[in-house]
Amino acid sequence: MSLSGRPRPLSLVFLLGMGMASENIHCPSGCSCQYLEVNCTGQQLREFPAAIPLDTRQLILAANNVSYLPAVELSFLADLVYLDCRKNLLGDDLDFTFIGVAKLVYLDLSFNNLTQVTFSTFSHLLSLVVLKISDNPNLVVIEKDAFANNTWLRHLDVSRTGLTFLDTSTVRDLPNLRFLGLSDNLWHCNCSFLDFITWMTETNIHFPDADNITCYTPEGLRAMKMPAVEAQLHFNCLTQLYKQDYIFLCLIGFCIFFAGTGAAWLAGICAVIYEVHTSKGEEEEEEEEDAVN
Repeated sequence: MSLSGRPRPLSLVFLLGMGMASENIHCPSGCSCQYLEVNCTGQQLREFPAAIPLDTRQLILAANNVSYLPAVELSFLADLVYLDCRKNLLGDDLDFTFIGVAKLVYLDLSFNNLTQVTFSTFSHLLSLVVLKISDNPNLVVIEKDAFANNTWLRHLDVSRTGLTFLDTSTVRDLPNLRFLGLSDNLWHCNCSFLDFITWMTETNIHFPDADNITCYTPEGLRAMKMPAVEAQLHFNCLTQLYKQDYIFLCLIGFCIFFAGTGAAWLAGICAVIYEVHTSKGEEEEEEEEDAVN
């Protein structure tokens, strides 16, 4: 071996050591960093950590006090595929937050303070497979088209939130959905929700903790399991008339009555007029005959 070739093993060791040192330097304070993974679990962080390596694939921010995810800083992590933000203080508006992490496959936002999910919240996550937004007690609205762009979604969990209603098309139009968590919500089982309950009986999707997927209102259906309540709800919606229904039927009856009365009155007037004209014509003919005679 030539003299020029001897330093090569030392050079490799030196470069490897520099790489490891560089990795440690760029690891956020209080977090642990391994190959393509940054773990900041339980560090009492109040803000999104700085100096996250740009090649990070897996970022774990669980059990902190982060209340805001900066879209710009997230967009620097273009290769991120796994983001765990459970047990934080995230809430209010998350629209366009994930616009720069289009490769994200796994997203956990459970145990936060989310209030709504709109089309703009997850519309840029075209590769999303797992979405956990359970245990958000203030989550009361999921828009009809909230997951319209998340066609690869297989696992969706909205358990233990403030939801009372979920449009059927929101989940029915997800072709790859296999797991849907709905338990311990305040479902309002009225006639508007019948379509969703019927869909539950027909789909092959798995509903975990099915014994706790129950109606909360109305009082007569409270604690009844879904979708077993379908028969009762179907009967109520098809046979029960509400106050506005009776008012509508009364208005229709009055309209028919007055229309019939008016038509009869007009027919009577026309008959009288016709009779008067007929009798006058006959009298004139008799007078003419008498005059001739």
